[in-house]
Amino acid sequence: MKVAIVTGVAGGIGKASAILLAQNGYRVVGMGRSDVPDLSGFEGLDVTYVQGNIAESADRARLVATALAAGELAVLVNVAGVAPRERRDVLEMTEESYDFVMGINTKGTLFLTQAVANEMIKAKKGGSIVNISSCSAYTSSTSRGEYCISKAGVSMITKLFADRLAGEGITVNEICPGIIETGMTEKVKEKYDKLIGDGLVPLGRWGTPMDIAKIVLALCDGTFGYTTGASLVADGGMHIRTL
Repeated sequence: MKVAIVTGVAGGIGKASAILLAQNGYRVVGMGRSDVPDLSGFEGLDVTYVQGNIAESADRARLVATALAAGELAVLVNVAGVAPRERRDVLEMTEESYDFVMGINTKGTLFLTQAVANEMIKAKKGGSIVNISSCSAYTSSTSRGEYCISKAGVSMITKLFADRLAGEGITVNEICPGIIETGMTEKVKEKYDKLIGDGLVPLGRWGTPMDIAKIVLALCDGTFGYTTGASLVADGGMHIRTL
């Protein structure tokens, strides 16, 4: 059976992606940091939860080993990400906050991708890797600069691995979500409600985790088999410049 690793699986985009992949025939092995995760929605689905932090090499190795034991490792969906614990002006950003955000969002994504890519190359069966970046990869938010930098890094990770793995039959793409209803955005819901109401998002609504999960599935099931190194923007049109 084809196995899909999904990180950040306990909520938001990670959970929605895991559910949709499992509903479409994948055996999902997911990782989250919580030791008491909310696994509602996984009932009756082939999903294995592995507690761990992708910033830690031992946890990454354990995740990959669990996936390899489950079947043919065909998919990696890098969703795990954190925001700064406290929003601060870029002039007051701390090294501790930078290290925390970059450790998971960028370093963890990079080295998990490296580990999975090497296993896919050994298997010689191709594969699909999808990175969840953000509109923050190209949009300045001076109160959370470390997050923007981390997601810009994910964009380059996508290009590097797409370039390196194309000859191995492994596609690597990224999705850049806009304003999505997740635990990460709950704290700033009022702010984004107002911005959306004022017209920031042409489609006039929040995005949902399932909006992004549907793109994940399409990038993994061969629908976009001739696409690699691409950045798919899913932000309700927020990126459109208008006069």
